[in-house]
Amino acid sequence: MLVSDFDFILPKERIASRPAEPRESAGLLYVCPPDSLTDLHISDFPSLLRPDDLLVFNDTRVIPARLFGFRGEAAVEATLFKSVGLNQWEALIKNARRLHEGDIVHFYPPRESQVEPLEAKVLGRGEDGKTVVLEFLIDPSSLFAVLERYGVMPLPPYIHREKSGYEDDKRNYQTVYAKHDGAVAAPTAGLHFTKELLAKIDALGIENVKITLHVGGGTFLPVKVEDTKDHVMHAEFGHISAENARVLTAAKKAGRRIVSIGTTALRLLESAAGENGEIHPFNQETSIFITPGYEFKAVDALFTNFHLPCSTLFMLVCAFSGTDCMKAAYRHAIEKEYMFFSYGDACFLEKRNKSK
Repeated sequence: MLVSDFDFILPKERIASRPAEPRESAGLLYVCPPDSLTDLHISDFPSLLRPDDLLVFNDTRVIPARLFGFRGEAAVEATLFKSVGLNQWEALIKNARRLHEGDIVHFYPPRESQVEPLEAKVLGRGEDGKTVVLEFLIDPSSLFAVLERYGVMPLPPYIHREKSGYEDDKRNYQTVYAKHDGAVAAPTAGLHFTKELLAKIDALGIENVKITLHVGGGTFLPVKVEDTKDHVMHAEFGHISAENARVLTAAKKAGRRIVSIGTTALRLLESAAGENGEIHPFNQETSIFITPGYEFKAVDALFTNFHLPCSTLFMLVCAFSGTDCMKAAYRHAIEKEYMFFSYGDACFLEKRNKSK
């Protein structure tokens, strides 16, 4: 398939730079293939659920992965991309040509300069030659805690902030159920869920499980090939415990609906699913790339945000609910002035009928 098949025109004013307040006031487009579209709000989501649904959340926690510092007098801006070893991270670097193997970079908090720097040694280039591998010269057990002070949230490139203007994002760009440090991008569908909304869902007796996919920086990278068969998907580390795999498998066998909260949870579930729908324990990387024609083995319904044109995530939702259906849904969303991307509105997608 051509990547251009998944293009659409999105006016810039439809890109959200801040989340809706209150969160439950955000828009929710209910999409039921082949052509049913219903305009709702996030507060309506519990009414779309069935009593025996099993919701699946990604409980990864975003680390403040964007760092500012110096190599000598040269300014360095780094965004941690992927953990590759103890205290070692691939990083996207602005002006990467300034860095060479063996260099020491000194990072500082965005609003402080008269403090001890966080030091990192340049080990060389990443596997693709486009990233730099940094080793932080600090006790590994304290790295994430130190990043809370020295780093800022790694917002997508379409959300613009001043260097020092990230305090609200430390709260806004994190799910309320985030638990396990390691993501450098948020599982953004989960940003819509407040403690109050979760309590409403719990009050209905609807069960949920938490799984973990540490979303990598590759989620920000555009697809640069013309044909989807030539695209190499970035790898991300995921974990599904044996107990949660058992709960998920039992739900599938009982004919219950598995509702994925976000594409990251979906990608992990599908990576762990056998051909018969059984969900296996999982503790490794996945680079699953889902495009139209894929037959879903685990997930029956999907809650997700609106995605970028020509992105792997728009391809995924087209695979899930049908390309024609999703193109119509996105046209409708633009006409009705829904907000797009990480801080934008959401949609709840039913899975397409295999025959359509």
